[in-house]
Amino acid sequence: MRLLNMHSHLRHTAWLLVPLACALNACDEGPGGPLGLGGNNGGIAIGGTGGGTGAGILSFAVQPSSATAGNIITPPVQVLVSDSLGIVDSTFTAPITITIGVNPVGGNLSGTTSVTPVNGTAQFGDLGIDTPGTGYVLRVGATGATAASSNSFNILAP
Repeated sequence: MRLLNMHSHLRHTAWLLVPLACALNACDEGPGGPLGLGGNNGGIAIGGTGGGTGAGILSFAVQPSSATAGNIITPPVQVLVSDSLGIVDSTFTAPITITIGVNPVGGNLSGTTSVTPVNGTAQFGDLGIDTPGTGYVLRVGATGATAASSNSFNILAP
């Protein structure tokens, strides 16, 4: 009989917690709220190749390294597209464009500057800059994605 009374007590306690949780805005957290009471936050979508929501997020998987002016930057620069949880988004297909974000001496970027990612990765294998300088930074952007900037690097005189 005591167990039955304890169960009854817990059942009534839960009903008392619902208004308290909503007063603390817990009803608006997660899909439909943690208590299944609706809510304004869509939560995190689960399924597909990622679990996050929103636009893709670009990041440099392989940063540009110093190179000699006019030569190809090696190893090739690689850019990842991830979801909001940091999971690579293999379904992202918008072309990723790379430009010089910080150009200390007016160098020109050559090579293929727009690449469609494959399985969430875009590889820029033939980039070069024609003018020696210290502190170059590359920038990548794509429609539907958050842009990113590389670490700084140098272009050396031949």
